[in-house]
Formats: sequence, structure tokens, C-alpha cells
Amino acid sequence: MDHNGHPLSRRRLLAGAAAASAVTVAGVAAGPSAATAAPTRTTTPLVVRDGIATAQLRTADGGVARFQADFHERLGAWLAFWSANSPRSWSVPVEVVASVGADGDTLTLHTVRHRYGVHLRDGFTADRVDAAWWGTLAGLHHHFPTVRALPGGLRITDGVAGWTGSADQAAFAGAALRELWGQPSTGWQDAANRVLRRAGHREDVASRAGWAAFTRISLRRGLGTESYE
Repeated sequence: MDHNGHPLSRRRLLAGAAAASAVTVAGVAAGPSAATAAPTRTTTPLVVRDGIATAQLRTADGGVARFQADFHERLGAWLAFWSANSPRSWSVPVEVVASVGADGDTLTLHTVRHRYGVHLRDGFTADRVDAAWWGTLAGLHHHFPTVRALPGGLRITDGVAGWTGSADQAAFAGAALRELWGQPSTGWQDAANRVLRRAGHREDVASRAGWAAFTRISLRRGLGTESYE
């Protein structure tokens, strides 16, 4: 397996696995937000797709993947973003393993594979909670309002990207600060703003621009493309 340039110790990996199991319930409680809901649609047929952006899509059950068309487009933009922020030695993603919900507006991500030289490598796998796992979670939070860590996958729900102040986003930010940045998760907004300043950003994390910047630099740190030291 290829190292991503940002290795974690065994102790950090075990701590990360524990944090991953709690990331959807930890954090600051927040009331429901309209921005977290999936967009309202008229009834339209789902579209069959066998790929996402550059990658072949392989479903976990071997079945056909049917999507809401706009959700599939957002997934393509996310994967292109993930690839653009990955190490230069990695090819564009060539395979994604995922499960698609029956309504076509949710996806559970299991694996993203790329080529490293002539070898096919896992750039992300849900079974390995390492820096790349946290970075990939950050990249998904950059593009979608609701992302949750489940056993064996990261579950994405369609919706417009941006800061909503939800408990899910607060939980992710606290966990990412701890696992990627070595910062305390208590008082996470101040800690996240310190990380943003370190990376040259002046925005507040609890804003659309600040959230976009924080999730992007966390993706890059997780994939080992920048350390911001």
C-alpha cells in the first residue's frame, strides 16, 4: 500500500478509529437547518451511471447504480477536487467502490483507487482510518452539507455545499482538528481559526468561505500534499 507522505502512529490510528465511530454524535448540538436537507425536486427518472468523473464506479453489491442527475454531477465535481488536491505522483482516480441509495440521492463511499506507476493503489479506503481517511472526509464536507461516518463507509447525502452549523459539521471539525492538526477539539472554532491563519486565510471557519477553506486545507493535509507548518 502506498504511503501518502503523512504517516500516523499506531496509537494515533487507534485513536482515530475511535473518533471515527463517534464523529456523528460528538460536537455542539444544533437545531435543524433547511440548508442540510436534500434539495426539493420534481419527480424525475433516475439516471444510470457506471462512472464518477474519471473513475469507473463499482457498486458494493454488483448492481446497477442509479442517481439523481444533479447528485451525480456533484459527485463528479467532488472527485475532481479530491484528485486535484492529491499527490502529483497519483494518477486521476480510476475506480470508486460505493453503494448508492434507492432514491439516488445518497452514496456510501468505500474505496477510491488510483494508479501509482503501474500499480493500482487505494488512495482512500473506509477500512483504514488514517490521515487520508480524514482528508477524504474533509473533501466530502467541502462539497456536501451532510456527511456521516458509518461502519465500512462514508455516507453522503445530496444538497448544496456550505457551512450550516449542524452538529455533524461541528463534530467533524473537532475530530479533524484533533486527528489531522494536533489541536484540541474543545473550543474548536478558535482552534480552527488558528489553523486557518496558519495556512494564510483570514476567514472565520463558521462562514461559507471559512468552511470551504478549512475543509480544503484539511483535505490537503490528510493526503500529504501540504503540511502548513
